[in-house]
Amino acid sequence: MSLFKSASTVSLLTLASRITGLVRELLMASVFGVSAMTDAFNVAFRIPNLFRRVFGEGAFSQAFVPVLAACRTERGEEGARALIDHVGTLLTWTLVLLCVAGVAAAPLMVWAMASGLQQTPQGGYDAAVVMTRWMFPYIGFMSLVALAGGILNTWRQFAVPAASPVLLNLALIVSIVLGAPWFARWGIEPIYAQCVGVMVGGVLQLGLQLPALKRLGLLPRIGHSLSALRRAWADPTTRQVTRLMLPALLGVSVAQISLLINTQIASHLASGSVSWIAYADRLMEFPTALLGVALGVVLMPQLAAARAGQDDARYSAMLDWGLRLVVLLSVPCAVALLVFSQPLVAVLYHYGAFSDLDVQRTTAALVGYGVGLLGIVAVKVLAPGFYARHDMRTPMRIAVCVLVFTQVLNYFLVPLFQHAALTLSISIGALVNALWLLVGLVRRGSFRPAPGWWAFLLQVVAASALLAVFLMWAAGAVPWLAMRGQGFTRIGMLALVLAASAAIYFVALWAAGVKLRQFVRR
Repeated sequence: MSLFKSASTVSLLTLASRITGLVRELLMASVFGVSAMTDAFNVAFRIPNLFRRVFGEGAFSQAFVPVLAACRTERGEEGARALIDHVGTLLTWTLVLLCVAGVAAAPLMVWAMASGLQQTPQGGYDAAVVMTRWMFPYIGFMSLVALAGGILNTWRQFAVPAASPVLLNLALIVSIVLGAPWFARWGIEPIYAQCVGVMVGGVLQLGLQLPALKRLGLLPRIGHSLSALRRAWADPTTRQVTRLMLPALLGVSVAQISLLINTQIASHLASGSVSWIAYADRLMEFPTALLGVALGVVLMPQLAAARAGQDDARYSAMLDWGLRLVVLLSVPCAVALLVFSQPLVAVLYHYGAFSDLDVQRTTAALVGYGVGLLGIVAVKVLAPGFYARHDMRTPMRIAVCVLVFTQVLNYFLVPLFQHAALTLSISIGALVNALWLLVGLVRRGSFRPAPGWWAFLLQVVAASALLAVFLMWAAGAVPWLAMRGQGFTRIGMLALVLAASAAIYFVALWAAGVKLRQFVRR
């Protein structure tokens, strides 16, 4: 399977995940609106997600996948299976201890992330503590899902890991539609049903991965004794994963620390700020996941295999292909977020309890993300260029510097733009991060840009400018907010505008001489 087909498979399944995620967010906005309780849920859900991104999909995957790919290339299938067993044993026992500690320390974690919830009269802080305790074991399921996904991706089985997030969204949708009314009848705050949905979703995602691993004969054999733990720790390849995890852990933690600080700041701003940013996050994740995450998932094991095989030309060519695809697709998405945010927010969220003010505040946060979308997506491709070479320290050092820079920006921007400043500072920091990583790869000779970059950039900018003119016209020509009661009409209008936008952009690229088939052939 070509890189493009692999990335397309991941993107299409990720699109299904994001569509079901949007349905979930639409239902949540319509049923629960924006309040101290929704802020409490978003804080509580972010806590296990923060740890998941650090220990599961973050530092662990960045360290494990390159080592597993290299181990498979150098030591064959048997060596790779032994590594899977040892890593699975250590990870499982670490997660058991972490989940127990997390449930006990829930009040401290909520205070560290959003102490401003203590000021809400609706009891948002106490609710966040209870919901954190309900949902913290989610990290255990999702970290094991990350282990399974890393194994399947290394064996180029991309479909199952990419499809599993759909199950979480479906579980949460059911919890809103059926669980919330049931909780209300029993006198329980309805939003607590979301906690049940999160846990059921975690179980379902892990359950989907295990049969796929079993078919390949790669299901980890988890040791249940101290001697099994000692054998796992004695394996030098397992220790290599652990050594690589330490700098990767710090690097990934930096991004999560930035998120924690931003959530803390948002909790002290106007009530609803945490939720406005969360709704903007959901829309921003569409291009980020469809482009950056999909490309990162596909490229990581292939880059690691090329590095292990000392095929530097293939290594550089894959990076070049990935970066061109990032520019080709993320620049028009950034244009849409900058000039067409309000129609997107209105069509997707402007129902039920979600007010006109909520649309305006969410739009402001989304525009902030649009400024740095190119950087946010590019980092997902550039960072694996370092991880595949077992270099975790360089991205970590860059991330630390960017964290400091981002918080300096917050100091100056938050008084001016309130919650929207938090997304704007993340965007500017992502642009700096991506540029720094790119320069590092070029300077060390890992990435040698192929000829034609300047002409390609000019073609993309020209096509995106034409797209921007059309979207600005469409944003003003249709009364998106006033059409609140015309849901299907408004959705149809948005679909037409997006279809026309895609046609305008790609026809403009074709007219400018961009050969789109070269991306498919890779």
